Amino acid sequence: MDIDVLKIIAQDPRRKALKEGFIQNRGWWAPFWDDFLALDVEMFEAFLEFGSVAWKKGHLPPKVKEFIYVAIDCATTHMYEPGLRIHLRNAFKFGATKEEIMEVYELVATMGIHTVSLSVPILVEELRAAGQEVDMALTPEQQALKDQYIAAHGAWAPYLEEFLVLDLELFRANLHFTTVPLKKAHIEPKIREFVLLAVDAAATHLHGPGVRQHIRKAIQLGATRHEIMEVLELVSILGMHTISMGVPVLADELRAATGPA
Repeated sequence: MDIDVLKIIAQDPRRKALKEGFIQNRGWWAPFWDDFLALDVEMFEAFLEFGSVAWKKGHLPPKVKEFIYVAIDCATTHMYEPGLRIHLRNAFKFGATKEEIMEVYELVATMGIHTVSLSVPILVEELRAAGQEVDMALTPEQQALKDQYIAAHGAWAPYLEEFLVLDLELFRANLHFTTVPLKKAHIEPKIREFVLLAVDAAATHLHGPGVRQHIRKAIQLGATRHEIMEVLELVSILGMHTISMGVPVLADELRAATGPA
């Protein structure tokens, strides 16, 4: 099987035009796209249309778009290093600073607490079902921590009350951990909500309560529906990593099976 991908692309006007269109729309190219384009031109064309939607509208600045990609690629539910490197370079090209990137990382790192937001309400329900009622009355110390959380995050959710009652020490530590990036403010508050929304809405996480919370807060901070939809458009392309990871492996194995020319 001939899998000289560069030759295939160069000799096919359709493939050549698609590659040029990708570079024009996105401003970059990576070698694995050559494999994809050579192996399935129809799917590449569909991907180009799908992945370009958010870039044609322009409701978010290019740097913010790259923050979104960095966030979903570095999230613990995905950890896709090839994409992370590409989008870090793109972000720097659009003027991002190392401080802004570190703030994106720090925001995304807080997603681990979703273990608690998912599990604590279930724990409380099961304790009650077992006849172990949970006293939800807050002590003065707990109330003070609740007030600090609301002041820092501008929001409160029912599970946080249960979390605070069941584990004051972890709540206090989490409050400190999650407010560190907020105090730095290298990224404006609305954009921080977009980053957090992206991680929660990604196919690798799909954390509904977080999606609702960050959409609500983004709207409160002045976000438009067009901006929020653009975040979702950017994140919805994440499924393409199946191809960007899988196609080069397939191409390598095809070359190995074919042997030297």
